[in-house]
Formats: sequence, structure tokens, C-alpha cells
Amino acid sequence: MITRFSRGALPTVAVAALLAGCTSSAGSTDAASGTPSPVVTATPTPADTPSPTPTPAPTPTVKPTGQADPALQPFYGQQLGWAACKDDPKTDKLDESAVQCATLKVPLDYANPAGDTIDVGIVRSPAGKPDQRIGSVLVNPGGPGGSGVGFLQRNPQQFQGAVGDRYDTVSFDPRGVGLTAPVNCLDDKARDGWVTTDALGVDHGKVLADACQAKYGKVLPFLGTRNTVRDMDVLRGVLGDQKLTYFGLSYGTYVGALYAEEFPDRVGRLVLDGAVDPSMPLLQHNIAQYAAFERSFKDFSTACAKKDQCPMGKDPAKAAEKLADFLDGLKQKPLTTASGRTLTANAAWVGIIDGLYGGQPSWDSLRNDIGWAMLRGKGDYLLARADSSNRRDKDGHYIVSADAYTAIHCADGATNVAAGAELEAAYADLAAKAPLITRHEPDTALFDPDCRTWAFRSAEKAHPIASKSASTIVVVGSTGDAATPYASAEKLAAQLGNAVLLTRDGDGHTGYGWSACIRTSVDAFLLDGTVPAAGTRCATDTAG
Repeated sequence: MITRFSRGALPTVAVAALLAGCTSSAGSTDAASGTPSPVVTATPTPADTPSPTPTPAPTPTVKPTGQADPALQPFYGQQLGWAACKDDPKTDKLDESAVQCATLKVPLDYANPAGDTIDVGIVRSPAGKPDQRIGSVLVNPGGPGGSGVGFLQRNPQQFQGAVGDRYDTVSFDPRGVGLTAPVNCLDDKARDGWVTTDALGVDHGKVLADACQAKYGKVLPFLGTRNTVRDMDVLRGVLGDQKLTYFGLSYGTYVGALYAEEFPDRVGRLVLDGAVDPSMPLLQHNIAQYAAFERSFKDFSTACAKKDQCPMGKDPAKAAEKLADFLDGLKQKPLTTASGRTLTANAAWVGIIDGLYGGQPSWDSLRNDIGWAMLRGKGDYLLARADSSNRRDKDGHYIVSADAYTAIHCADGATNVAAGAELEAAYADLAAKAPLITRHEPDTALFDPDCRTWAFRSAEKAHPIASKSASTIVVVGSTGDAATPYASAEKLAAQLGNAVLLTRDGDGHTGYGWSACIRTSVDAFLLDGTVPAAGTRCATDTAG
């Protein structure tokens, strides 16, 4: 999601179910597979005396040569021990053993392959017609922080028909996520308060930064998307594919684009759906994304006012501001819930934005949840939406990789934040483009995630992807996508050079799950390399 792609939540896509909830301990059993979560070979342990004020340390930079590097050849030459994933008894409607699990060993630090290693959790759904198999397609569901293992286990048939018949569908948990050295810095009780509080600001971010430094100081410098794509190339080699076939959603488009920059000679058929613009700094990306959510917020409110029993009244011109006033007012008068927890302004806004991801098909449900809060004074349903976005399960546990969103962003260079006149200009730009949904706390929008006190600086900066791939890359953009605005897809396709833009007309996040036309074009590209004609536009005809 994400640069802030989804406030840490994955996009709702028709081809996949929601991610599994995971237990809240980094070394505990992962609910997605029922197997112990692998950790760094030399497991990070809490520092003896955590520093209250982290000292920024540079993230190591290196340009490995991948499979050509003799020091890395043992990793590329390893054999995977595929076995049926362990079924989780808590998911009685799902059999995780229907797919296969394995672990992939990779260097913690690619500049020192002989040092510590990480076990990467991977999963595959074998090709339905093995005699016609043409390779593997790797899938990344978004994030940062999205579990590819959980994503695939919840719907093994990610691509129906010929694609699933002819490809092994493979996914993995990126560094810091799920089964791959997960990062979870706060206990459940502390996180309950941290994700819902209205007392936001630099001190709020520092609480998480200090806890993460104390608990995971050894691994944090080696997280980030560039190391993830290096892991992905090791996986490609181990799977036996000469070139990478890949489908990335939302933040997964950044993973794919960075792979094309790092390993241009290994690019096969790449599909990047719900594209992110890598050249846009996080501050500007957040402004653009909130501007898109502002438009969706107003469209939803206007449509609501034209229906019977709209909690915001019957005046379309006033509905959005009335809703924003109510949500902001929760700072002074939070609502109670049956569980005894409270619906704060921050939590309510998280719930609203979560509801806007689904586009118009989700509006009736969102309107009803708002009605319970505005008309009946019950915050249960909006709080449940916030819990879903924050990955809190019904038992009060958060996913095992709860802080991967922040850790990966910060490793990707989100620490390069604005100050002085640049920051003042950003506040003004945000107020002009998203006046309703950001006025309650503009810092939350601009510094999402907040890396201002993060200890580990990265050499990564926003930059146009300079891929020299000879293979054409397909970029999918949706004109009404609020999470990853359409302009980002246009810019990414232009940066990649050898790329074609496939457009879906309509709202909702990503395109593949919303349009039969998009699916047909993408499937043809994956199966036989047929590149969509330049300028192809597709209608929305299914709910994502």
C-alpha cells in the first residue's frame, strides 16, 4: 500500500482473501501455516540498555552481482524441501495443507554472505497441469508488511484457468514479515493504545522507534525492498526459472520495479497492478494519496445524501463536511463500544479510509457503520474496521509482523523527511488538496509512517526506476484508485521505458479483480507473452 499504500493493510482483491491473523509474538507460531516463525540465525535480542534517543546508523549499501557472485552461489544452488503446509486448527473453513511450504536461506547482509542468514518463508500452489507447466509466477500482495504466505494459503488458485494450470503460483514473506524474521515491537496491550490514540506527533513515533531498536536492532538495517528483491532473485534461481515471471499488487509494484532495476537481464513477464511512482518522495506520495482519498470521501458522502436514511442528512453539498465534523469531534467525545474500548477520532478515520478502498460496492456497508456511530452513538462497527486495517484479531492479538510497514518504509528511505520551508509548503499543499480528511492531524498524513526518530537511515531515495530490461513490462492503473492514484501508473510506465500501460476505468484499488478485460489481457501476457496494445482501456464489471 505501500510509501503509504494502505495504512499497513492489504488491498481487497477479488482473486484473494484477506490475510491471516497471526499471533503477536515474533518467535511464536504463525497462524497462516502453523509452523514456528523462522528468525535470523543469530536471533536479534533486546539490547542490555536500550537507548532512549536512537543514534541514526547508516544502512549498508552494496551492489551484489546476484547469481554471478561466487559468494552467493551456495544460496542460489540450495534445494527447497517442499512439504504440505501445516493446517491451522483455528481456521476451520480453510485447509492450509492444500498448498506446499518451504524455507529459503538468504544472507542477512548481502555484503557479507558468509555471515548471518535469514530463513524466508515461501509457499506454492503447483501447476494444475504439470505436463504443460511453463514455470513459476511469483506473487506479492502489497504492504509493506503483507504476508505472501498467508495471501496464497487463503486462495491457492490465485489465477483461475490456464494460468493456474500452467504455472506454479509462488509467494513468500518479505524480510520483517510473517515467517521471515518478523518485526513486532509492542505487546498487544501497548499497541491497542498506540494505534488508536489521538495524542499523535513525534513522541508517538518515538515510542515505536525506541521499542524496535531495543528488540530488533540487529535486523532492522537489513530490511527494505532492495534486499527483498535480492532475496526474490535467489528464489527465482532456486525455482529453476531463467527469468522472473511476477505479479505485484500495490506496494508489490515497487518490488517488481526495483527488481527490474536491480536485475534487468532476469526480467521475464512482469505485471505491476495498482502502481506506485518510485520517483515521488514519500511526503509527496502521501499528499497525492490523501487527495485521492479526499475525492473518494466526498463522492461517498454525496452519494449517501441522495439515499434514504443517510446519517449525514439529505444535502449532498454538506454531507462530507458533516461527517468530517463528527469524526473530528470524537477527539473530545469518543464513543464507547460493547467491548469497553473506545472509538477515538484517529481510529474512526482509519476505519473510514479502510472502507473507501473497496470503491462503490462497499459504500452501503460503510454507510451503515457510520449510521451506528452518528445516530446511535455506538462505535463498535467503525472500531472493527480500524481493527481490520491495523490487523487486530477478535481476540485482541495483532499480526506477528505488526511493525513491518514502518520498518520497511524507513529502510526504504522514508527517513528523508522535509523540514523548514519545504515542510511548511507540504502542510499548505495537504490542506489545499485534502482539507477534510487531514485537518484532525496533518502530521499523521505527512509522516505515515513516522521515521523521524528511526535509528536506521537508508541510502535509498525516491528516484525514477532506470530499468534496462529488454522485456516489456505491463503496468495496470485504475482511474479511480484512491490508494495508488492513476497518475502513478502513468509515471511508472514512462519511467520503465519498455512498458505498456493497461487502464481500467473505475474506482477501487488495483485492476485485476475488477475487470474481465484486465484479467484476459494480463492472463494472455503471462501465458504467451502477448503484450496489450498501447492505449488499451477496460471497463469495470466485477467487484474487487
